[in-house]
Amino acid sequence: MNIRALDLLDLPTLSRHRNDALLLDSTRALTRGNPLGAAGFLSHFNPARHVYTAIAKENGDSLLGSVIHTHGESFARLLYLAPSTHLTHPSLVPLIENLSAQAGTWGAFHVIAEVDETSEAFVALRNAGFAVYAWQRMWDLSAITEPASRLGWTRMREVDIPSIQSLHYQIVPPLLQPVESFPRRAEGFICNEGSKCHVGVSSGTAGIVLSPTIHPEAEGVGAKLCGLMLDVRGSGSRPIYVRVRSYQAWIEPVLEDLGALAGPRQAVMVKRLARIIKDEEAVKAVQTAGVSVQPSRVSHIEVKKES
Repeated sequence: MNIRALDLLDLPTLSRHRNDALLLDSTRALTRGNPLGAAGFLSHFNPARHVYTAIAKENGDSLLGSVIHTHGESFARLLYLAPSTHLTHPSLVPLIENLSAQAGTWGAFHVIAEVDETSEAFVALRNAGFAVYAWQRMWDLSAITEPASRLGWTRMREVDIPSIQSLHYQIVPPLLQPVESFPRRAEGFICNEGSKCHVGVSSGTAGIVLSPTIHPEAEGVGAKLCGLMLDVRGSGSRPIYVRVRSYQAWIEPVLEDLGALAGPRQAVMVKRLARIIKDEEAVKAVQTAGVSVQPSRVSHIEVKKES
């Protein structure tokens, strides 16, 4: 078996599988379309971006996979595996491990993949070291009739960052906090109902995805989400989706009552690339006249290297 980075001579293979790929980043797929389409070809060869595509060849079969990392994030995401007819191929697990190892060279501590729980790739991802951290569903709001009122939504400002970060820490479970995108900049929308509602917005030519973080004590959530559609859609006709993770499952009945259409349940799978070493090292304290300072003890991080 030979696994290597994609090169220009592999473009025919990439093109051949562009309609036969399993997409593993739902938000990117719904907002930007198929990453194997014509618009995504050049991104595979742009050295300024953290996008890596590998090809595995064995016994005449070719398998493709891609991973992407955003500068400044502590995690990377698997983009796709192809072809979808070869998800039980013995080369798939080594291919996923190769993609994960590349993410580690970018400084990522985790790799995330979103996959339907009935997919054959679920087993391959488990065998490659991925574990289920949460479940999610993408809800289609496109058929909902929008109300006339925006119901108090405003764009997030810099001054709102601390309170919205606090909201995220209250809602997102500790296990998921290292692999969730917490607000570091004034992005998305907040409701003027204190600091109980924040919605991140991912937008592309193919659609719009809303990622809500809403406190259970918030009122009128259904009407609020409908009102937000006026702000994010504008005069266009792109479909709008809401991503609901399992730790906010109480939002799903609200969306169902509005007439939103539920997508299949997906497993949010995470592979850890780094672990905390528990052996401690003594750090020499700086002595100050008249002050007694005890030495601090710190741990360090070790990045696991893929074989």
